[in-house]
Amino acid sequence: MKRWHLLPPAPEAHLARFPHLSPLLVQLLYNRGITEPAEVEAFLAGEFREDNPFQMKGMNEAVARIRRAIRAGEPIVVYGDFDADGVTATALLVETLASLGAKVEPYIPHRIEEGYGLNFSALRNLASQGAKLIVTVDCGIRSIEEVSYGDRLGLDIIITDHHSVPERLPPALAIINPKQADCLYPFKELAGVGVAFKLAQALLRVNRQVPLARDAISEDELFDLVALGTVADMVPLLGENRALVRGGLERLSQAQRLGVRALMAQAGVKPEGVNAYTIGYILAPRLNAAGRLGDAMVSYRLLTSESEEVASELAWELEEENRRRQRLTMEILEKARKQVLDSVAEVGVQGLPPLLFTAGEDYFSGVAGLVASRLSEEFYRPTLVIELGEGESRGSARSIPEFNITAALDECEDLLTKYGGHAMAAGFSLPNSNLEAFHERLLQIAERQLGEVELVPTLTIDAEVPLASLNWATQAVLAQMEPFGYANPTPTLLSRGVLVRDHRLVGDDHLKLALTDGQAIWDAIAFQQGHWARGMPGRIDIVYTLEVNEWQGEKRLQLNIKDLRPSS
Repeated sequence: MKRWHLLPPAPEAHLARFPHLSPLLVQLLYNRGITEPAEVEAFLAGEFREDNPFQMKGMNEAVARIRRAIRAGEPIVVYGDFDADGVTATALLVETLASLGAKVEPYIPHRIEEGYGLNFSALRNLASQGAKLIVTVDCGIRSIEEVSYGDRLGLDIIITDHHSVPERLPPALAIINPKQADCLYPFKELAGVGVAFKLAQALLRVNRQVPLARDAISEDELFDLVALGTVADMVPLLGENRALVRGGLERLSQAQRLGVRALMAQAGVKPEGVNAYTIGYILAPRLNAAGRLGDAMVSYRLLTSESEEVASELAWELEEENRRRQRLTMEILEKARKQVLDSVAEVGVQGLPPLLFTAGEDYFSGVAGLVASRLSEEFYRPTLVIELGEGESRGSARSIPEFNITAALDECEDLLTKYGGHAMAAGFSLPNSNLEAFHERLLQIAERQLGEVELVPTLTIDAEVPLASLNWATQAVLAQMEPFGYANPTPTLLSRGVLVRDHRLVGDDHLKLALTDGQAIWDAIAFQQGHWARGMPGRIDIVYTLEVNEWQGEKRLQLNIKDLRPSS
């Protein structure tokens, strides 16, 4: 059961400020906090006017040190994370530095053997191989001890990251993270690849004024990587992120990068049809698969490949890894779900605690986040899934809007070896001796914050409209809001008193419907709502998205029903 929350209508006076726009479009923008004429104009044009990278704290120091290293021929290492955001950021910065004449190599730690972020062994090995400068992407903001160790080894370390900033920062040469309290850069929600792009942008702009290389890469050649990593990391698709992704989608539609072309071909994606959904649900899972199960360098090599044959082989390898990842996720999800339900067998699901905590020796950490996400969505609780190791365990957490999981981990810092993340997702490791205390403390935090909260998912509705008002012009209005993603979801509409002309069960648990308002008959699909098949009311209220369904070359509008209720 979901709670319906219909957003308040924009005031008439506000609608009157935009007589040239559809009232529905103005309402959608209003719902997303885009209310000023300049903001509206920039949003619809896909622009972000403030893009001076030197407004970011640490940028001047970072650019100066990197240019000095390039001039001196010092070895530079770009140290990334093993998810799609980190891999694209690594590829982007290595490509930029190489075009400027740098002696540069990538390094992405092995998830199983090394874990997330900077580690002592990697820094020691890199220093012994002659590295002088380390630039992190999508990691490092909490690596205080590791950066101190690198400093003792004679390494200069520049951190670029976008994760939440702790009170105490690592002693790095420079830290570039727009979330720093004293960073003046106006847009704070860049992905890791977005922050890496700002550093690349700064380097390329200085190079135009004082050249290190005459044939350096251009900024727009990097947009495809930015779009892939930004959408994959589920940062808000508003502001600068929206502008970057729109530019990236245009470049992806041309599939100029051999590795991206091979990945699309393997996944059955047509370049001209790529959108944010394609990235989030088809391309990104394949890029993530290698890092989840082992070595993310497979994805890196794909993105930077200059051989069609090699790119094709790597894309096939990622396809196989993704299938293995899917099987492993379902196996562990089944075990973790059983563990959760067994713990409340006597009291029922209503007796679930406000936070779910599940662990096992065979809970492979590479898919722990995916399992935690599925459980959190099903039971609407912050959820932790932990792989038990011999002396130390690693896990992932996924949360709900009412509970900031990284803030909760901040309160458990003394029990953890390493952690980091966002309000809705985090990773961590800790000694096994601290597991029980960690579980108890998190439960106390959750009970304190969620004890009086009704833990029911909320379905936010953009606008109530008569079914008769929908047509291709409506679809054109909705399309102006693309690309859709986190903080800019696909618009949801509410229509009341709809007549059910026909309905039937399709697949295991889906419902196919024919609906009418007395004027036209609409095709509709309701995924995972097959329980209505035996007791479907004759008249219903529906919350849905309007989508284009293409079949045998013919395009038709279809309602994708997110929830329904009997009409009162």
